[in-house]
Amino acid sequence: MMPNGHGLLLLNVGSPDNPSESAIRRYLKQFLMDPYVLDIPWALRWLLVNGVILRNRPKHSAEAYASIWTEQGSPLITISQDFATALRSQLNCPVEIGMAYGSPSVSDGVTRLKTAGADHITVLPMFPHYAMSTTEGLVACFKKVIKKNPTPYSVISPFYNHPDYIQVLAKSIKSRLTPDTHLLFSYHGLPERHLKKTDPTGSHCLSNSSCCNSPSEAHSTCYRHQVMTTTRLVIDALGLSSDQYTVSFQSRLGKDPWLQPYTDQTLKNLPMQGINKLAVVCPAFVADCLETLEEIGIAGKKTFMDAGGESFELIPCLNDAPDWVDCVGEMVTS
Repeated sequence: MMPNGHGLLLLNVGSPDNPSESAIRRYLKQFLMDPYVLDIPWALRWLLVNGVILRNRPKHSAEAYASIWTEQGSPLITISQDFATALRSQLNCPVEIGMAYGSPSVSDGVTRLKTAGADHITVLPMFPHYAMSTTEGLVACFKKVIKKNPTPYSVISPFYNHPDYIQVLAKSIKSRLTPDTHLLFSYHGLPERHLKKTDPTGSHCLSNSSCCNSPSEAHSTCYRHQVMTTTRLVIDALGLSSDQYTVSFQSRLGKDPWLQPYTDQTLKNLPMQGINKLAVVCPAFVADCLETLEEIGIAGKKTFMDAGGESFELIPCLNDAPDWVDCVGEMVTS
């Protein structure tokens, strides 16, 4: 249980209000104009977003969102709400969700917690790995809100190597994995400049091919090191050999270099390497969303099958699984 008077705020990126082009245009504008996401000077960011991206992307994104939308609405929002409800029951305290873009907003979440009597807020960004565009941006959004109505708070650090998280993630994979199926870890991609920008040493990240394995204070904010650590720990828990899994990065935007190898290219190449049965897990996310359900589960599956694949399974995110609820309950109260 949480201490008396405490509340828990689950932060996430968010979702459009509906799968229409107009709603997605509003969402994308808010998302892409965030300097933590698109870290270029404001004037250039405005021109790129309004003059280029918002001209064509909302139509394509509307089709993608429509393919995963449910009667209850956005999968990310409904899953997050179900997860908050389960945690509320377990912790016996107020638990709310707050989305940096769209609704319910971070401000909505804070208001609901305070109305419920919370005089201290525990903040949990719902991303296992540190990234400027997710964890740092979400916490910055929260701090901007809380500054208007000061309330004591604490922030839970990235949990990419937390033993309970690793155990729950490995268990979710094992239940879907067969002996002759190859496992692909598809993590959300990041521009390489983000890693260099958040490197406190200014010289470690991406300096050489083994930088993620060389001890450094940079690892506390290095997304690549953290996803590779998650992968290694899960592989150890599953007892898989190096030829039974692959790591790749999805969702790149623009022409700047992003973390490689790219998932779409990997999905094309695997059948040519004799890998025809594939299971894909997306550990950068803890709740299924557009990037898992459509980008991997629909578009990614088609890419793999068109390239000669025989079977493809998207392993669901942890969502509101009971053991994941228990895991987060332990993390926020320990």
